[in-house]
Amino acid sequence: MSRWSHWSLRRTLLAVLLPGLLLVMGLELAAGWRNALAAANTAFDRSLLGAIKSMDANISTTGGGLAVELPYQMLEFFELTASGQVFYRVASGDGLVEIGNAGLPGPPHALADRAPQFYDANYFGVPVRVGAWQRPLDRELSQGSHSDRVIVQVAETLESRQDFTRRLVWESVARDTLLLATALALVALAVYGALRPLSRLRAEVARRASDDLTPIATDRVPKDVAPLVEAINLHMQRYGRAMAQQRQFIDDASHQLRTPLTTLATQVGYALRVHDDATHTLAAIKTELDAAIRQTNQMLALARADAQELHAGPLDLMALAETVARRLWPLARQQGLDLGLEPLAEGGPVRAWGDAGLLEQALANLVHNALQHVPRGGQVTVQAGVRGGMALLCVRDDGPGLSAADRACAGQRFVRLGTDNTQGSGLGLSIAQAIVQRHGGYLQLDDATPGAASPGLAVVLAWPLSASPSVAEASG
Repeated sequence: MSRWSHWSLRRTLLAVLLPGLLLVMGLELAAGWRNALAAANTAFDRSLLGAIKSMDANISTTGGGLAVELPYQMLEFFELTASGQVFYRVASGDGLVEIGNAGLPGPPHALADRAPQFYDANYFGVPVRVGAWQRPLDRELSQGSHSDRVIVQVAETLESRQDFTRRLVWESVARDTLLLATALALVALAVYGALRPLSRLRAEVARRASDDLTPIATDRVPKDVAPLVEAINLHMQRYGRAMAQQRQFIDDASHQLRTPLTTLATQVGYALRVHDDATHTLAAIKTELDAAIRQTNQMLALARADAQELHAGPLDLMALAETVARRLWPLARQQGLDLGLEPLAEGGPVRAWGDAGLLEQALANLVHNALQHVPRGGQVTVQAGVRGGMALLCVRDDGPGLSAADRACAGQRFVRLGTDNTQGSGLGLSIAQAIVQRHGGYLQLDDATPGAASPGLAVVLAWPLSASPSVAEASG
């Protein structure tokens, strides 16, 4: 079958169907030959039996011997019907008395009374068909034999039988040839008709522009091919998303990196023109470089969140949250903030399913955002747990929070939320949202302390506990 896999469907179907039809035709001819021979023997054997019975009716033993009055008109008619020579023999059961053609071959098996036996024989080099009949005599013979049985044999040559059989066989050959030609025509028509939609599909896809990723219509293809077309459509959809993400990344990079790079070039040019202390200029350059580096890292992180393959597996939510908190404690101390870690609920499991690397990156962006926007002396708390069949990672702070208008823009790329002048790329929430959506979940913003003067902000990442790699990939 591996060799056949390189063949076209048309060639494969014809290679299977044509030999099969030829084999069936050969078997049909063999069966037709046997049936024709059996039909010829049956028809001609009935004629032999009629001649035998007619001859038997004219046997007489009244004189003490065996006599037969031959019905010559019947024999002549039978010979004319047989289209060849006719032989006969009437003899006593022991063969001591016989009339007709002596030496006519006897039957291969013992005769039973009034049960005809037909067989092929050779009479003086001539193939013949012989019919033999035996019955009891009305009286015993007094001359030449003491047998109480009489045997009647009639034989004919085979020309008529062979001609009849040959005609039947040729009729069968002609019929089967016609059937074979019709079957081949129907097979060719069926193969052509069945494969025509595939040819049309190939031509339609070949005519498409290189950037045309619209789904292929499945209403004009056979039902057996529809799953393949649907799989192709799904692949094109995934490819289209990947291309859109790539274009988005290029647009974002060209838009966001142009300004810091231009600023750097201006500051370097100023430093080259001015010969006094360049400390202030170098500090400004370092600030821009740090911003450009973070901007680039955030954009690369967002690109990975959109396109990186998920490597999901079991993970410990508390261990993940502790890893992020420990990594950002130095920044929290530098900002004069209290960074804490606590479970979302007392007791209960903290095991979940997901890509630990991506989820850690998403949580780190949320914690970093909180540390950048909460005023000195504030608190930031990282929480992890399971509730209602959902895995949860939460970052709570006691900062100024976000307005309803800002929350409506949350997750949009390069949108800086809040009213402070903190430097940022506007990608932190976008990265976290992209990652949790890849896991089939969502990002939610709430007040950390509803009704307070500084309500703070609680950012929650939630995704199903049962999320598997295939489900998460499909959601991406």
